[in-house]
Amino acid sequence: MRLLFQKPAPQILIRNLKTLSNLPFFNSNSFFKSSVSSLSLSGPDFSRRRRISSSCPMATVSTPKPPPATTATTKIDDGVGIASKCWIKYRKESTLSLYSPFVVSLASGKLNVEAFRHYIAQDVYFLKAFAQAYELAEECADDDDAKIGINELRKNVVQELKMHNSFIQEWETAPAKESTLNPATLKYTEFLLATASGKVEGVKAPGKLATPFEKTKVAAYTLGAMTPCMRLYAFLGKELQALLDESESTHPYKKWIDNYYSDGFQASALQTEDLLDKLSVSLTGEELDIIEKLYHQAMKLELDFFLAQPLGQKTVVPLSKLHKETKDQLIIFSDFDLTCTVVDSSAILAQIAIITAQKSDQSQLETQIARMSSADLRSRWGFLSKQYTEEYEQCIESILVSDKADKFDYERLRNALEQLSDFEKRANLRVIESGVLKGLNLEDIRRAGERLILQDGCINFFKSITGNKNLDVKVHILSYCWCADLIRSAFSAGGLNALNVHANEFTYENSLSTGEIVKKVESPIDKLKAFSDILQNSSNNRRNLTVYIGDSVGDLLCLLEADVGIVLGSSTSLRRVGSHFGVTFVPLFPGVVEKQKGCVEGNSAVWTGLSGILYTVTSWAEISAFILGQ
Repeated sequence: MRLLFQKPAPQILIRNLKTLSNLPFFNSNSFFKSSVSSLSLSGPDFSRRRRISSSCPMATVSTPKPPPATTATTKIDDGVGIASKCWIKYRKESTLSLYSPFVVSLASGKLNVEAFRHYIAQDVYFLKAFAQAYELAEECADDDDAKIGINELRKNVVQELKMHNSFIQEWETAPAKESTLNPATLKYTEFLLATASGKVEGVKAPGKLATPFEKTKVAAYTLGAMTPCMRLYAFLGKELQALLDESESTHPYKKWIDNYYSDGFQASALQTEDLLDKLSVSLTGEELDIIEKLYHQAMKLELDFFLAQPLGQKTVVPLSKLHKETKDQLIIFSDFDLTCTVVDSSAILAQIAIITAQKSDQSQLETQIARMSSADLRSRWGFLSKQYTEEYEQCIESILVSDKADKFDYERLRNALEQLSDFEKRANLRVIESGVLKGLNLEDIRRAGERLILQDGCINFFKSITGNKNLDVKVHILSYCWCADLIRSAFSAGGLNALNVHANEFTYENSLSTGEIVKKVESPIDKLKAFSDILQNSSNNRRNLTVYIGDSVGDLLCLLEADVGIVLGSSTSLRRVGSHFGVTFVPLFPGVVEKQKGCVEGNSAVWTGLSGILYTVTSWAEISAFILGQ
């Protein structure tokens, strides 16, 4: 059951309701506005068992036709400079770089020495181009302070080159002039120098620049192409430094990590961003768009630079690389509500029920299924909400009364979640008997699903994984949702019709819901049974490599049974219950690095279920980077 009871951020419900504005029962703007106002401010709230952050961003859909899958996007404060805006906007590339085989191997200390030597040699080429680009930017800047700042940054690059020379001596790396420049390095350096030379679409070459302002634009564009590299390395320095064991001084690449974590480098990255912001102050919106494009292009080229490094060794990322089509079958399982969506589906179904009841109050057609008035329906939803919240919290507390496990105890956890399963089924029965789900039109439900706001990156991940012809992959959605039609519509709007949906179903008479639910997945135990049945039916003499992605207590058993259990978000109740029974929660990236340390050539059993370890992420970008590397 997905009756949700703590208050969500008001804008989340309002913006989701706006996505319903094109449903047939919204026949006037005034009706829609009054409905949104009354529902979001005084109606019952259905936001699930944990509070949704008020900062959770939304995207509003107002087109007259069903749009492609709608995803939440990050709202960036107008007071933030363009450097920070771009870093946030293109954070996906930074995540992909972090999870690249080269960075993961380097972080683990197990990077092949020859691979590091090759990287240093390539980076020398790059840094020389970087220093040259700074020199060209300095010539274009018309402000003395900007010139001084760019000059300081160029000197820092010269110092970095000296550090690389020490690496060359320490690792007996071949001098750059004797190393072959690989295509990714060449493409990156050509891009930097072309930008610094004013070879940007719509911009005159430096020799033809008529005014100091035009030259300043080139300086800004150049900083736009160079800033992401500085920020990315500062980011990687912090992430990798956090994994170093202070008592261990034997990490072979500690000097490299220390350099990019150092106060000096972090300050240089910030100084580069500050200069970009200052040089961009007087630019038009169109010119700022050019900087964004250059920034994004640089991020993609940096990622390509990392991916192009030859390793000559086995790595644990991307996960799909461990998949061998003739031997393995990759199976991805995912929860739906608040794992794929921004707001729980029952919140949307509840709002549709109330709004359509208001319309039904006015028409009362004989062909309609008899249903309670909108006022009674609103009151009943409120009562069910309050009752569910109180009993759910009591159920969780009763589970936690038992002694805390000293180590991972799966059997005790499973037995404890039997209580939650019984509670969920009783709550579902109350909803059915109350009649609150009567009279919902199937077409309205489908259109609401088409406009349901999904987590940023969710649709793209599933499209990428199902569209990969080199993978034998199956995707299964396991959900408590009352209405599988809503789920299918949400995915089909994004071009995903091949996902297997396992959820409850409404029953209909003449396309109107009867209020009954065909019960298929109501509880943690039901989810586990569905999970096990799918694996049993997929046996084809190949090993199943399973991943489960979820966010709530109801997902715990499946998360633990899967070879890789990924927790999206930070559900307090999930962590409390899991920890009580010895489950360990590890951020995914450190977990991946630890796995890389133990990665032995020829050993494919890197990830195994029932280990008691679950991996936490904050975005679908991390999941995509880990599984697909894209």
